[in-house]
Amino acid sequence: MEQSYPLISTLVFSVVFAFLLGFIASRLKLPTIIGYIVAGIFLSPNTPGFIADIAIAKQLAEIGIILLMFEVGLHFSMKDLINVHKIAIPGAIIQMLSTSLLCTLCAILLKYNFLESLIFGISLSVASTVVMLRQFEQYHIKNTTVSKIAIGWLVIEDIAMIIVMVILPAIIDMIHLNNEINSQIIFENITSITAKIIIFAIATITIGKKILPTFLITIYKVRSRELVSLSVLAIASGFAFIAHAIFGASFALGAFLAGFVLNESKLGRKTVDKTLPLRDIFAVLFFISVGLIFNPTIITKEPILVLITTILVIFGKAIMAFLIMKLFRKKTGESLILSASLAQIGEFSFILTALAMNLNIISQSLYDMVIASAIISIILNPFLFKLALNFKSKS
Repeated sequence: MEQSYPLISTLVFSVVFAFLLGFIASRLKLPTIIGYIVAGIFLSPNTPGFIADIAIAKQLAEIGIILLMFEVGLHFSMKDLINVHKIAIPGAIIQMLSTSLLCTLCAILLKYNFLESLIFGISLSVASTVVMLRQFEQYHIKNTTVSKIAIGWLVIEDIAMIIVMVILPAIIDMIHLNNEINSQIIFENITSITAKIIIFAIATITIGKKILPTFLITIYKVRSRELVSLSVLAIASGFAFIAHAIFGASFALGAFLAGFVLNESKLGRKTVDKTLPLRDIFAVLFFISVGLIFNPTIITKEPILVLITTILVIFGKAIMAFLIMKLFRKKTGESLILSASLAQIGEFSFILTALAMNLNIISQSLYDMVIASAIISIILNPFLFKLALNFKSKS
């Protein structure tokens, strides 16, 4: 179908299909997330009928992630981070390293080369913040200890993925030029991006705490609901853009820090509540974008490989996370909830594999395999999460 207005048509068809299939999923007692992903598959180039503009859909979904991460920051204080840092920081690092190693070895055994296997392993080691937060919101446990550990855990994972995506192109360039990897240049790249992120975080926290609360008070004095909503979008998107454009960090990290700064301000929480409907719409577009980039034929072409990948994502990560939580003497119920929340992959996996494919590191089939396992794990995650909650409530 020819599209004269790609932005409008993509937005309209996405919202309508998401509503219809989300409603059907709800009536069938299934998570609405399933309906949203299926809506994306129906709108993808791999199915007949209307084809959504994937580039536009991805950007709209990014807005949803920005607003969602902004709200995460509003619910996560420095005190929370200090309280969970003994678990979240080492836990995230150990889980990422162990999962990456396990999945990399499996890929090597499946006859993929080392770089392909490494990208495969890393992409399966990081969970989706969007999916995890949806579960916490649905069951009203966002402010519990285990949710704060999980959020801190994923913040560390996100920072690690940012570093990987910065040094990956440099490594490939070195291989092409010298046919070898220069560890000194890699170390310099890691040091550089880490320093930029630290500088951005310090500047955001130091300057933002003095400016943003005063800014919101000024906006509230105008008594304009529209300006209040716009101020939230301006703060969240502004910090996200600065983080990405100037410091080389992700949009999500910038938005998270903006919300983090406003956490101690009562006006900050009150303000973001006014934009929840807008945030929900764009968050739905994230799940639609997942379906858009999926080629369903990979399931029939490589069913065994897709099954192995999905098992690694769901059980490999969950078992690692559970053992780490038990190592820190956490209760079984809390350990299961965190394990279930991490038993999926999402946005950073998509970004990393897309980057790797653009750099000619991985094949289209490996990319589709990661996407397939992501979709399957996202669809199954609500059921796993509910099982974990039921176990905790009975224990």
